[in-house]
Amino acid sequence: MGISEDARSIEHELAALHPASFGWALACSGRDADVAEEVLQDVYFKVLDGRARFDRRSSLKTWLFGVIRMTAREHRRWSVLRVLRGGRADAEPSETIADGGRAPDSEAAARQRAEHIARALSRLAERQREVLHLVFYEDLSIAEAAEVMGVALGTARQHYERGKHALAALILEQGANG
Repeated sequence: MGISEDARSIEHELAALHPASFGWALACSGRDADVAEEVLQDVYFKVLDGRARFDRRSSLKTWLFGVIRMTAREHRRWSVLRVLRGGRADAEPSETIADGGRAPDSEAAARQRAEHIARALSRLAERQREVLHLVFYEDLSIAEAAEVMGVALGTARQHYERGKHALAALILEQGANG
């Protein structure tokens, strides 16, 4: 029995979305690359075994990002339960980012600016951080971000506006202090 044309199409689209999906999983996992990989692996298993089904009510990317967000939340809940039961969990998320070698000065400055923005983003409320990530990094509309986040469009717009203003203030504050 072969794979249907529809299943092949979704697999192809999932492969094309993988870099963006990993970025979103990373954002949903506290920037811990190991957890993000686990989350994404679980998401792909959910899709392959039918526990998560794409019903075409939204774009594949919007649907997939919603599945990633919910799976990351499941991982956080399980991690808390393990700690409460005396299991082991990492004290702090990994902050290592793969380095492709020595960067020229312009790349170093760009990396420093990106780290500056990432620090400011990390200080925002969770929903503000999520909507800004989805809109700016994943190129979703606010309506699509609302769908991924499972909130009303007005709520997403409110978090977006508040997040932009708070982010600008934090960046200015860090610039004055740093």
